[in-house]
Amino acid sequence: MDIYEIRKHNLVKLIGNQRKGSCAERWGMAPAHLSQILSDKTAKNLGDDVARRIEEVEKLPRGWFDSIPASDDALPHAEALDSKLSAADLVKQMLAKSGKGIPEETRQRLLAAAEAPVDGEPGDAGLVKADLNRPGLVGDEVWIAHYDVRGAMGGGEVTHDFPEMLQDVRVSPKHLRELGVEFKEHYHLKLVTGWGQSMAPTIKNRDPLIVDVSIRDFAGDGIYYFSWGGHEYIKRLQIADEEYFEMISDNPKHKDRMIRREETYIQARVLLVWNAHLV
Repeated sequence: MDIYEIRKHNLVKLIGNQRKGSCAERWGMAPAHLSQILSDKTAKNLGDDVARRIEEVEKLPRGWFDSIPASDDALPHAEALDSKLSAADLVKQMLAKSGKGIPEETRQRLLAAAEAPVDGEPGDAGLVKADLNRPGLVGDEVWIAHYDVRGAMGGGEVTHDFPEMLQDVRVSPKHLRELGVEFKEHYHLKLVTGWGQSMAPTIKNRDPLIVDVSIRDFAGDGIYYFSWGGHEYIKRLQIADEEYFEMISDNPKHKDRMIRREETYIQARVLLVWNAHLV
């Protein structure tokens, strides 16, 4: 599921048995717009701005729509599951609610695992219980969209007119912050790809990069994704003087150069390099 499929899934759950027209009015959107988002025949998606507005109106946590998937107990006034239910009971509930299409043999194996005794205590399956209560809440996991746009770490890359979504990445904002990645909202984060060798060894050719698209102005020395001279670049930027940036390559084989600040259009700031190292 990509981010828009997740949002649509959660939107359907949020609406439930309510009248779509009433929901659209409450959320400040045209009924036709809501119908297009819900339809399987159109490519209309639930965008960031509308998702955040609905969350605010419904008093949902910011980013609720991006959770995978939003659980029933996160819905307004929803009845929480009984915390005293056994693992077997939880598995039975799961199968009853969303187990359509699961082969009967698989059903029986899941139930058997949930009911299997652990350390002499029947009905308390360690394997299934550990899976249902694994570290890291599902609500803390979000999708970062991976776009087919390339920033050149060399001679410049022409931007695609219509960027296509590639594989999205599921991450924990909490873990990103523990790694030292600073950002205000997770939906500002996107993935792009660096091409070329001029930023090696910091960024290698074809490394995925997490960028913050809310940063459209120079915010201190750092690596930026920006447009200059009709091409896209991923380079370090520093202020040289009132008129120029210094565009810096980490690879000493590539020369640094001065570029006019008024001709430089920052698209995002690079926050994290998703390096892959062979071992």
